Amino acid sequence: MEGIVTVDLHGKNQYQARITIDAALRRAKAGTYRLRLIHGYHSGTALRDMIRTEYAGKVLRIQSINEGTTDLILREF
Repeated sequence: MEGIVTVDLHGKNQYQARITIDAALRRAKAGTYRLRLIHGYHSGTALRDMIRTEYAGKVLRIQSINEGTTDLILREF
């Protein structure tokens, strides 16, 4: 059981990040209940904002862990 899958988005633009997140969502196994996205915030909040708007209706819930990390909740544990 994987549980939480971590995806590092540092150095990616919004397009590259979206492709990476979509691929991680497709690869998520039945035991995966969270996708932890590490996007950082020192270079701006474009990735964080894109994640919150793009995936709001596609996952169960979006949870901000800290300023540089966002979790996509796929199902309740």
